[in-house]
Amino acid sequence: MLESMDATNPDQRPSSFVVHEHDAYNIDVPVLIVGGGPAGLFQAHLLSQLGVKCLIVERYPERLGAPKAHALSPRSLEICRQSHLDVAKIRQLGTQRRDAYWVNFVTNLSGQTIGVLPYERMDVDVLRYTPEMIHNIPQPAFEQYLTDVLAKDSNVDIRRGVSFISLRQDGFQAVITTVEERTTGHQFQIRSKYLIACDGARSKVRTGLGIGSDGEDSYETMMTIHFNANLRPIVGNRVGMLHWIADPLASGFIIAYDLSGNSVLISNFDATKQPVESWNQELCRQTVTSAIGKDIPFDVLSYRPWVLSRKVARFYRQGNVFLAGDAAHSFPPTGGLGLNSGLGDVHNLAYKIALVLQGKASERLLDSYDEERRQVAIVNSIQSVKNGKQIFGLLKTLGIGEDAVRARRNLYASLGDPDKKREIDEGIEAQREHFDNLALHIGYVYGDKSIPPHASKYVPSFAVGARLPHAWIRLLRQQSSTKPNLAPVDVSYVDEFSADDIQLRQHSTLDLCDIDKFTLLGNLDSVPGVKSYRLGRDFEVVGPGADGWLASSGLDKAGGLLVRPDQHILMVLDATTTAKDVEIVLDKYLGRSH
Repeated sequence: MLESMDATNPDQRPSSFVVHEHDAYNIDVPVLIVGGGPAGLFQAHLLSQLGVKCLIVERYPERLGAPKAHALSPRSLEICRQSHLDVAKIRQLGTQRRDAYWVNFVTNLSGQTIGVLPYERMDVDVLRYTPEMIHNIPQPAFEQYLTDVLAKDSNVDIRRGVSFISLRQDGFQAVITTVEERTTGHQFQIRSKYLIACDGARSKVRTGLGIGSDGEDSYETMMTIHFNANLRPIVGNRVGMLHWIADPLASGFIIAYDLSGNSVLISNFDATKQPVESWNQELCRQTVTSAIGKDIPFDVLSYRPWVLSRKVARFYRQGNVFLAGDAAHSFPPTGGLGLNSGLGDVHNLAYKIALVLQGKASERLLDSYDEERRQVAIVNSIQSVKNGKQIFGLLKTLGIGEDAVRARRNLYASLGDPDKKREIDEGIEAQREHFDNLALHIGYVYGDKSIPPHASKYVPSFAVGARLPHAWIRLLRQQSSTKPNLAPVDVSYVDEFSADDIQLRQHSTLDLCDIDKFTLLGNLDSVPGVKSYRLGRDFEVVGPGADGWLASSGLDKAGGLLVRPDQHILMVLDATTTAKDVEIVLDKYLGRSH
């Protein structure tokens, strides 16, 4: 069992970092994190929850304003909850469910509706599979929330305006990193046991290590335009998280972070006709105006080109240096899998580093990080590119012509032709998988290298390596030693729920799995280093799907489950399994001699 620590309790906080100016290294810290984006900040939070000190160095003195990613997946929110972040507060910061429920396909925002699909799984039934449905929040808002949390945490030090320069490794003993203060040019060294690179798709750490990437570049060139406009009067009752624009002059989609002011247009353009260097504020304004369909006041805040592609690093570990987030993998936003893959990376890595630092696991445990997370990135990157190619291909077929004027004329002619409109409807329906990735969000199984046949079709699995399937539970004992240290789940944002519905959905099976412990659900109580919960004594499964969960888990037949600190299953027990059997599996996993 990991040594737990309440990082919010001043009496349990370790002392602040000490800069040793007279030592060979200016700073000595267990973990150095390069990059202060969502993956880096979340990594620091998770490590702190496990009692591990860390230092973040971030090259930018201030956070970049462009919204970038916009969705926290069910799995990411489950991890937020497990690590004691306030999910209810996070939900207040983003787009409300009623505004984000749909994906609209339109000629332009002011024009004709071509089709509508649900955005991800925001229906009530999804709460049979997860305690936290997806939530839309601009990446800067999530980063600011994490920054505010870490500002109160003396386990974490954040240095902004500090760039990574180089590193060298002293075997497996230490990483010596040279960094530079950008304003002064002053360089200093940081000695750490581990370095985690969260410094983005153009990671200098990855480049410095000579780690290449596998993947593919496509021919699709994109322009992201961040603009500020009040779109509510334009949209009216056609609210939605995404608005796909078929107009050939602005082919792409609008992400409505806040319909009252904060949006992004991602437009697919032909770089042979509109070279990247020809883009300026005026062309951006013309493109946004075409997407809106009316000339309304707005400001272009920023714009940047990019290419629809996917890249996955060939390996995630070199010695005591690890890649995570976009430094390990980068893929298009079509599917909302990039940011969430990064949060999954650092969740997988945090408890393993803590176990090794505490001397409770061998270094070999850290090899499993690459083995488990790289396969997830490969699957997610393939799906993201597939989504992008399919939907931009659809938009192009809607408006075909030698120039934009003819293409626009052909678009409206097609919409008025019953046969062609039927083909368009079929093409939009074929995009449904793009906007429902539940199986990728919560269904990945560590150790399984197969490609899921369908991103939407999640089937709960109780196999080794799977995330413990969610079911709603009622806690039966209130002693602090057996009660999970988590506040009740807050599903009050679901308008369809009555007070009784909300009361029924307060705790999940996932709540039984602490971030700093291995957990046993079953009939064995005396396994060293493992926290045990018994069905019928400590908890009962309630609500829709309870009987199916019990039958599939084996808990109703004297079976059991040994679950890792990251809520993934390590061992499936049956009625004959002994405490000694569990110890042997745990020792093997941790690389300890038995």
